[in-house]
Amino acid sequence: MNELLKACPLWLYRMLPFLRWWPNVTPQTFKADSMAALTGALVVLPQAVAFATIAGLPPEYGLYAAMVPAIVGALWGSSWHLVSGPTTAISIVVFASISPLAEPGSAQFIGLVLTLTFLAGAIQLAMGLARLGALVNFISHTVIIGFTAGAAILIAASQIKNFFGLDMPRGAHFHEVLIQFGSHITDIQPWVMAVGAVTLASGILAKRYLPKLPYMIVAMVTGSVVAAALNALYGADATGIRTVGALAASFPPLSMPDFSFTAIQQTIFPATIIAILALTEAVAIARSVAIKSDQRIDSNQEFVGQGLSNLAGSFFSGYASSGSFNRSGVNYAAGAKTPLAAAMSAVFLLVIVLLIAPLAAYLPVPSMAAILFIVAWGLIDFHHIGEIFKRHKRERIVLALTFVGTLVDLEKGIFLGILVSLLFYLYRTARPSIRELVPLAAELDNPRRKFVPATGESVACPQMSILSVEGSIFFGAVEHVQQAFRNLDEADPQKKSLLINARGIGFIDLAGAEMLGKEAARRRKLGGGLYLVGVQPDFCTMLRRSGQVDAVGVEQIFNHKGDALQTIYPQLDNEICRTCKARIFRECHVALPDGTPRTDEPSAVAG
Repeated sequence: MNELLKACPLWLYRMLPFLRWWPNVTPQTFKADSMAALTGALVVLPQAVAFATIAGLPPEYGLYAAMVPAIVGALWGSSWHLVSGPTTAISIVVFASISPLAEPGSAQFIGLVLTLTFLAGAIQLAMGLARLGALVNFISHTVIIGFTAGAAILIAASQIKNFFGLDMPRGAHFHEVLIQFGSHITDIQPWVMAVGAVTLASGILAKRYLPKLPYMIVAMVTGSVVAAALNALYGADATGIRTVGALAASFPPLSMPDFSFTAIQQTIFPATIIAILALTEAVAIARSVAIKSDQRIDSNQEFVGQGLSNLAGSFFSGYASSGSFNRSGVNYAAGAKTPLAAAMSAVFLLVIVLLIAPLAAYLPVPSMAAILFIVAWGLIDFHHIGEIFKRHKRERIVLALTFVGTLVDLEKGIFLGILVSLLFYLYRTARPSIRELVPLAAELDNPRRKFVPATGESVACPQMSILSVEGSIFFGAVEHVQQAFRNLDEADPQKKSLLINARGIGFIDLAGAEMLGKEAARRRKLGGGLYLVGVQPDFCTMLRRSGQVDAVGVEQIFNHKGDALQTIYPQLDNEICRTCKARIFRECHVALPDGTPRTDEPSAVAG
């Protein structure tokens, strides 16, 4: 069997990537994967119900989203340990996107969510097939931190009414929730709040002091017992404590997204957001776990896997899913060896649901709200937020704008953060580092001609500037670089020549090449010249393609500083050199530019 798989063509491996790791499945790995799968199923059960509540869907839809999508994502992804399913951020985006269009939980709402899931999967699959996996690298970690923190606040705000038993409109904006809470604070139902508070306290204590137990299950059981006792003593009508209701104990039913033009038009933009956010989450989680497991992640294959998982989920009553950090981390820590563990966790989850689904009838709504408060708190990365505000001025702005933008409009908040971070990146790259260099006086005899950055006490050549340019010279950086060149001769008209150390120039485009050609012509008119040393192959290629090689001059381009200085020195002004006291080059100590030997230099350095 293994020999047959090894003979498979490359295209088959791309279509069926699980063929790559399937030969590694052994009785030992199967046992380890089974234990990890059972652990993962127990972890995802309360999470899936909570996430479905966030998304405005019936609780069982969270469970469905953790079944078929998890299997497909495991088989068609590239990570050994990534577990797909519903996540907090995706759930809040789903709710924020669809709740203005339909009543949460209604048939129309569910239909639009399925359409949203289908479109998100189609976008992800198309990006994977187009080999666009590198795009996620342009979403900075700061943007994700800000967006996640904003989403966490929105999650907590959406559960205020359930925690306190208040009658507040669903789907209100963050500031409206605060206003509504303030105006209804006298209507808080004490028994409802008591159940929520007990659940919250038990969840926090279990998470801190009983780390081996699933804190969500501990909190749910505690809250359910307290709620049942209160209802038995005072009656459900008096306490006002509502329950989630029994879950549907069944296989994920077949479903059909709404493919009407109106539905697609209403969901295509949020589907794009969800597709990008979900891919960012999944690839980031897969890479973080892969560092520990020493595995290589193929971003494009992850795009394909996530796209197929969402496409499949839309036809099996699941909503938009992504990689889960908690479940993926648990999967790795529990000893999973192959992606089979993630696929098997969905099977175990189905078995558990069939056995305990009726027990959800005893789960109080305020207990779910309390659990979501804990989830929201855990989403806020206080450590990195503190580090960003302490040490990074620009990242602080990106974080703040992403956070505030998410609170104002969750759908557009992440795009605002991406846009601002890219603008800062472009601003930095548009200002490449330009430093003036001088030869190191202590190594004047060194044939390697070591140059160091000039300081206030450095002695420079009165006729030529030496600059080191580090960065890219592209259309956005042309003005900055050109102005730096012009400042040299404007500050000192005798400095008509310019030598550029180009080893640090990684990229140059057509605009940059044309700028160098014009600068070379300008320097020649002044009576000097532009010289390049240490030019990289790509740099030379662009000069040739742009037709600027002749403008700059092939004879003006050198591989080594020594060759450049030996060619440039004879072209300097003889009279200025005659009276110059700087003499920072070896050539200055031997003869004047016209070849006349130095008579005032008894210790001339041999050339």
